[in-house]
Amino acid sequence: MSTIEVHRYASSVVTRSGRTLAEAHGLSRQLFAVAERARNDFAAVVSGFGLTPVQARAVLWLESPSAMRDLAGHLNCDASNVTGVADRLESLGLVQRRAGEDRRVKLLQLTAAGETLRAELADRVARASTVTARLTRAERAQLRAILDKLMG
Repeated sequence: MSTIEVHRYASSVVTRSGRTLAEAHGLSRQLFAVAERARNDFAAVVSGFGLTPVQARAVLWLESPSAMRDLAGHLNCDASNVTGVADRLESLGLVQRRAGEDRRVKLLQLTAAGETLRAELADRVARASTVTARLTRAERAQLRAILDKLMG
């Protein structure tokens, strides 16, 4: 089947509830496009700071000293991957490692330079975001409610 034939077929398939497959496909495609645009906006901003998106997400998340395994959970990656992220951020002078209450647990903490970068990065990311740039405060509240409902 060609793409056009698939689209015609999807447009003609009506579910029991009366919704078309094409409607579901169209909305999903738009959601993916918005997510991709947001990801690209973020990547463009953080590259200006010499960071990868994963490194920037780590800096933004580290409001207080955190276990590396907790950061791995936030980043949705294996804890072994966080070691490389931490190494890079440490070499840039943005984080430092310190022992936790349990000596086997390593905590990451932003340095003064990391705190300064975090504040500037957060401001630039917020200003460059498609969502914050194109939607009013009221529209963002509506979007938040709709996304909560979808994730609920």
